[in-house]
Amino acid sequence: KAPIWILESSSFTLHHTNIASPNIYLLLPITPDHLDWHGTAEEYEADKLKPLLTMKEGEMALVPKGLNLPTTSAFVVEYDSSEFLADYFSIDTSKIRFKSAFLEDALIALSVTKVLFDEVDYDTINAFTLDNHRQEETTDRLGRLWINDSKATNLDATLQAVKGYDDRFIHLIVGGNDKGADLTPLFELLSTKEVHLYTIGANSDKLAKLATVHQIMFTACETLENAVNCISTKRNRDDVALLSPAAASFDQFNSYKHRGEEFFKYIKNLSDI
Repeated sequence: KAPIWILESSSFTLHHTNIASPNIYLLLPITPDHLDWHGTAEEYEADKLKPLLTMKEGEMALVPKGLNLPTTSAFVVEYDSSEFLADYFSIDTSKIRFKSAFLEDALIALSVTKVLFDEVDYDTINAFTLDNHRQEETTDRLGRLWINDSKATNLDATLQAVKGYDDRFIHLIVGGNDKGADLTPLFELLSTKEVHLYTIGANSDKLAKLATVHQIMFTACETLENAVNCISTKRNRDDVALLSPAAASFDQFNSYKHRGEEFFKYIKNLSDI
């Protein structure tokens, strides 16, 4: 038998899990998602926290601060920032090459080896290669930066992407099937940033209403290709164009991968304009 099993579980799986129980449970920051299935944000959160119900004394749960925690025998550590994680587990962030949400992910992973073996392997974590379509950078023929974050299919992923590039003006492409999520927190954040919104996909009308309420500049583009072409006529080399949809892709694409590939294709085609 393997000495350690690592399982990645969805909220759907956790909802139906009643016997299997972790020795260490790691929960990334969550915002309401899949509400078309779970029904309410409260039910979604409860399913995400369900493993705590069966955990025992001496086991650890590392979860975001501020959730409605159930009664549990586990030792619970609540985190609210990368700074807290680094300080709590004595990890030197200057030795980690990732930033923003990926830095937080790295710290959460390193916390496990710190707890189990009292070690922090910086070389191993820095050797990790991010998946395609996760804040994947490219430049066009004019040297302008474009970011493919097509894998951002939920609210929190887009929040983290925006925070990661908010040191410059952002041309942000959003939209698709948002699965019934309340996107208000995204627009509250965007109202504090220098940003122009380009809406695509099935929830375009919803996005337009939110942008109007929060007084955020937006352009209704309907399709991703239209958005890329529109941004290209408005931007310069000092800003950034970011595809981070905060929505699933199935209204217009086969998958988030297909959406990201099309995004890169449209950027490449700008060379021919």
